[in-house]
Amino acid sequence: MKRKKIVFLAIVAMAVVSGGIIYASDHIDAPSVTNQTTDITDLYVFQGANTNDLVFVGNTQGLLTPATTGAAKFDPKTLIQFNIDVNNDNIEDLVIQCIYDAASNTMKVYGPIKPTAPGLVSKLEGSVTASVGITPYGASAPIVTTKNGISVFAGPRDDPFFFDLDQYHAVLAGTASGFRNPGVDAFAGTNVMSVVVELPKSMIGGTGSVNVWLTTKKAM
Repeated sequence: MKRKKIVFLAIVAMAVVSGGIIYASDHIDAPSVTNQTTDITDLYVFQGANTNDLVFVGNTQGLLTPATTGAAKFDPKTLIQFNIDVNNDNIEDLVIQCIYDAASNTMKVYGPIKPTAPGLVSKLEGSVTASVGITPYGASAPIVTTKNGISVFAGPRDDPFFFDLDQYHAVLAGTASGFRNPGVDAFAGTNVMSVVVELPKSMIGGTGSVNVWLTTKKAM
């Protein structure tokens, strides 16, 4: 694949502790990416069912309705990149890069690999390590492939984030003193475009904990 210059558009940051799960969520509150393929909704990183693995989940294009999800697609010019810091200096030591290939309707994965130049401008690094066909909306089973020890999924999924947005606004406005129990999920019935990469921890290295953040970058 032709190398592409990628420019920074959006970022969600998080830290993941070995053996646990920490996540970050952010839905369409950045004007420059609202309703764009670069809009990040969620980042999840957690230990896999195989405890020797880590699972990386990057979700984009939030608030898709059932009526619009079937036509939703990944953008071949949008690089979805997991940035991994293994020595706690807040600089990515490794990246896992995911980019859609429209010709084959597959999500291609590069890495984990040390980036040539850490920071906001990126290029595709190394060669493809795994790829997967896009699971269509409404499929009876997800399409998952494994190559070089890396398992990958890409396609639409129900938005996993739960948040009582109306009550949150009421609390901010001073018309409510706290959240409801149970709350009302503002994202119920909406979908996201999701990329999931599972790989052995040995491919990441480091000890104790690693810092992970997700970026989307647009090819020029």
